[in-house]
Amino acid sequence: MAIGTVAKKTARASLAAFSLAALLASAAQAADLEVTGYIEPEFQLFPQSPSGNEQRRVNASVAAEVTFESFWDNSNQWVVVKPFARWDRRDGNRTHVDLREAKYARVVDNWEFRAGIDKVFWGVTEAVHLVDIINQTDLVESIDGEEKLGQPMIMVSSFWDFGTVTGYLLPYFRERTFPSLSGRPAFDIPVDETQTRYESGAKRQHLDFALRYSNTFDIWDVGVSYFRGTNRTPILQPGLNAGGEPVLIPFYAQLDRVSTDIQATSGAWLYKFEGFWQEQLDEGNLQATGGIEYTLYGIFDSPADLGLVAEYVWDDRGANRQNNFANDAFLAFRWTANDVSSTAILAGTTVDLDTQALGFSIEAERRFGADYFVSLEGRFFENIPRSDPGYSFEDDDLIQLRIARYF
Repeated sequence: MAIGTVAKKTARASLAAFSLAALLASAAQAADLEVTGYIEPEFQLFPQSPSGNEQRRVNASVAAEVTFESFWDNSNQWVVVKPFARWDRRDGNRTHVDLREAKYARVVDNWEFRAGIDKVFWGVTEAVHLVDIINQTDLVESIDGEEKLGQPMIMVSSFWDFGTVTGYLLPYFRERTFPSLSGRPAFDIPVDETQTRYESGAKRQHLDFALRYSNTFDIWDVGVSYFRGTNRTPILQPGLNAGGEPVLIPFYAQLDRVSTDIQATSGAWLYKFEGFWQEQLDEGNLQATGGIEYTLYGIFDSPADLGLVAEYVWDDRGANRQNNFANDAFLAFRWTANDVSSTAILAGTTVDLDTQALGFSIEAERRFGADYFVSLEGRFFENIPRSDPGYSFEDDDLIQLRIARYF
């Protein structure tokens, strides 16, 4: 399937979902409507020469997101619609439209109901969010996995003295986005989404569900979750495209997963843990990550704070192609100026303790005036051997500038 066809299918699906959300919004009679959003040009520089003939060292794109919010019934009912779009000069797959949110929500006593498209985050650690599984990763937006696609769902949550219990029905599966042949950073062997395979015969229509319990006990914030459905992380299998060229074919397996995330706050210390046991393709697997964060408040007699982070990620399968983080350490610092401009810097390094591969990242951000927000990001990869799952990114060091104008 051509890149343009993929983009058109994505746009049609998002337009249909947007129309549904607009119908939900019309139910908010006599309600105030608040509209906010941003438009954000982006500039990318890749210092190294590309490995693909269609790739370039310089790229530009522009993204926009608009949020429509309407509350009524003493804020016990509300509708949120949040469409997102990006146009990319080089990568046709990165030119895409998505509904991050399009939901109706209602609170009745100690119950909350939501229906539509929403984003849900689980997790406490900095480097890797192992337990975060409800939403699919929007990989063309960022390779760190932080950006997510909107997920169709019905959510029911109940609040009690013993904790919060939440159930999710997920009737439609979102496939992961991947860069095209001209995109960077990208795999050396392109991903052919037209040959996507599923373990379930229902494919995208498989009905997934999840349950979650969360509560706070003194200094401890605890979450326990169960998920059954289509794994959001595909297994990339080798294959050939229609022209006989090698490609990677996504395969989405069925998954049973029990997970927990725990965070303890003791003064300036944070203690964090995430882990799960899962069964996929008749094989069990255990993964975990955890660490500490210590914050130095008011450093050098200034309003600024400095947070020091150390984490470790472990996979009982050892080094494998399905997980880039099987025996890795993460060290970082977070500097926050605590000024009116929200100035902050986060810098860190990841070390693969098996292959000694290194990854460096730095993110700096600052607000200018009331309407502009600027972020500068750098990602660098060093000493990555061919045996490492991240070898494809060795020549994809990235410097990225985003300038957002909010309204």
